[in-house]
Amino acid sequence: MGKIIRVLVAKPGLDSHDRGAKVVARAYRDAGMEVIYTGLHQTPEQVAEAVVQEDADVLAISILSGAHEVLVPRMVELLRRRGRGDVLVLVGGVVPDDDVPALLQAGVARVFGPGSRLDEIVEFTRRAVEGSG
Repeated sequence: MGKIIRVLVAKPGLDSHDRGAKVVARAYRDAGMEVIYTGLHQTPEQVAEAVVQEDADVLAISILSGAHEVLVPRMVELLRRRGRGDVLVLVGGVVPDDDVPALLQAGVARVFGPGSRLDEIVEFTRRAVEGSG
């Protein structure tokens, strides 16, 4: 049996709608992963610090506010500066298709939009983390 995957679920920015984040967090938990939920209104600095403090393998960012183009690259950069560029970064929520390539270029592994299946999210996460060592 391998190590338990630690997933930090984050809600950065001013977005106050976290139902989707909680549904994904529960799916991860039900799949046997350890989940840390940051709560609402986190700054990129708070999220990056939480990833470091919790020794998370995965950062699952839920964002609906439209601030993904600014907040997500900032979090990825802060993780790199803190020596945690190895963290698998996933984004879920409302991200226009035209914005996805820039997020991938910034270091996001995958963007899951509305209607994504929970089993697909969990399986992608498991494969990506277990495949990385």
